[in-house]
Amino acid sequence: QVQLVESGGGLVQAGGSLRLSCAASGRTFSTYTMGWFRQAPGNERELVAASISGGSTKYADSVKGRFAISRDNARKTVYLQMNSLKPEDTAVYYCAARNPSYSSSYLYPMGYNSWGQGTQVTVSS
Repeated sequence: QVQLVESGGGLVQAGGSLRLSCAASGRTFSTYTMGWFRQAPGNERELVAASISGGSTKYADSVKGRFAISRDNARKTVYLQMNSLKPEDTAVYYCAARNPSYSSSYLYPMGYNSWGQGTQVTVSS
């Protein structure tokens, strides 16, 4: 497993921007699929964006065109740039890493074997 540490959450007004960072340990970061999930009170944890080890990305429909996931393999860090934030984006955001040997789908939490502690994002109206 890798250790993941998120940073960058906070309080922002609607329409504003935040950038989340997730620093990973481990030697084979470039082979991991990295995901950003979020969980609001009373809701299930949902995938926001994923950076797949081969280079492609996946976004939830609700954030397409507003959020962008990127990674710096040399720094072992994955980022989530969030623009045009809405109150409904308010949640705890989690970074997750998926071991290449996992067979479960990367679209769901069970497809990841390492998680960060989470960072709160609050968007005020």
